[in-house]
Amino acid sequence: MSFNHARDAADVAAPTDLPLCVDCDGTLIYTDLLFESFLLLLKQKFFVACLVPLWLLKYGKAATKLRIAQWVTVEAETLPYCGPVLDYVRAERARGRKTVLVTASAMPYAELIAEHVQCFDQVIATEDTATNLSGSRKAARLDREFGEHGYEYIGNSKDDIPVWARAGRVSVVNTSKRVLAQAQALAPIGFSVESPYRAWRSGLKAMRLHQWLKNVLIFVPLLAAHSGSNLHLLGQTVLAFFAFGFCASSVYILNDMLDISADRRHSRKKHRPFASGSLSIPLGLLLKVLLVSLGFGLASLLPQNFLAVLLIYYTITLAYSLRLKAQVIVDVMLLSALYTLRIIAGSAATGIHPSFWLLSFSMFIFLSLALVKRYAEMRKLILDAQNKAAGRGYTTDDSVVLLALGAASGYSAVLVLALYINSSEIRELYATPAMLWFIIPCIAYWTSRVWLKTHRGEMHDDPVVFAAKDWQSLLIGALIAAIGMAASVHRIG
Repeated sequence: MSFNHARDAADVAAPTDLPLCVDCDGTLIYTDLLFESFLLLLKQKFFVACLVPLWLLKYGKAATKLRIAQWVTVEAETLPYCGPVLDYVRAERARGRKTVLVTASAMPYAELIAEHVQCFDQVIATEDTATNLSGSRKAARLDREFGEHGYEYIGNSKDDIPVWARAGRVSVVNTSKRVLAQAQALAPIGFSVESPYRAWRSGLKAMRLHQWLKNVLIFVPLLAAHSGSNLHLLGQTVLAFFAFGFCASSVYILNDMLDISADRRHSRKKHRPFASGSLSIPLGLLLKVLLVSLGFGLASLLPQNFLAVLLIYYTITLAYSLRLKAQVIVDVMLLSALYTLRIIAGSAATGIHPSFWLLSFSMFIFLSLALVKRYAEMRKLILDAQNKAAGRGYTTDDSVVLLALGAASGYSAVLVLALYINSSEIRELYATPAMLWFIIPCIAYWTSRVWLKTHRGEMHDDPVVFAAKDWQSLLIGALIAAIGMAASVHRIG
């Protein structure tokens, strides 16, 4: 079959006389059902997902798609649909044209989508284990169904070029300039829509660079030991900061890919790159590999202890993303541990041993903040008249317990800080340790205010984002730093 025989506009039949055939992945929806279903299988049936590579080798792509569809289903109502394409299909169907959803995705998924959107007269999809309905095979099927040049076809990728070559009208959406040029070489373009998304912007958003604020904890051991003026140790800490940042971003990407379904049911998280379809899953996987490589590459320049801590952090975050985030209490304990691991990483990078007091304080304060996240989610569910968080083990009935545990953890951190100020170790670092008592009301006030705002439903579901934007939090942070400097001024250097 030749794909380079261009046709003039006069050779293209009037669009109203042709059946309207619409691709699914990347065209009707901003995502790919094969990748989505595999990630869903990976999350729900991990050991079954491990068989997918074997299925591909033994049975082929078509059979693998159908096998995955037997294990997991997609939620058609939450998929990210391309509004202009959906509007066009509905408008043309209202004018009397036959509309057909034609896709290489598994037939069970295609039927769910067609049933949801209610604008297709026919569904053609992969239903034969021996035939993956894409490229030239899709073109041959449509030729048998409607005749060569007997249909309009809307597609988005290079796999659609064989179909456009046989179609009576070429329509292109959400594609690259290269594919658009190839399509234009075949025939004049009919309906077209440019993608509203830019991959590089979505990639940066998926990295969640604002979350790198958490990695500032890596500097805590250096500052607590009053060694900030040591340029060698400072350089080691900066490298550790970026190593943790790259690795953390790679985990956020994996977490978001595994949480696509749950995120789409969330009022704010549905706008995340993978949930919205603004970043494709293959590009996300490529970005994840790149970030992991950068993170561990930088870690190789630091002491082996730091590399070990980074491996532990990465292992815990993978376990959290794949399974443990759905376990009540376990999830918040792990979140607080991951915060504390950043402090331990800073110690490993510099060789400065963290004190018992520092680790105790961090575990309690970060457990409180982890509980803030969960309690805020429960408050949002209550306002939305829902009972259970998607992908979590909590219900709204647990909110009272979460409130009690969170407040208790926050004030336990205040108590640990008070005991530290009264300890003998503090006299070695501070000239006037009594001044540090002024930090106690600052921390107590901030903890109380955070929980009060959370209970009122005024808390962003990520307390780190809240603290970075809240003027009172920033002021309290500056005040604590000033008190610490004043108390140690005669000891520095």
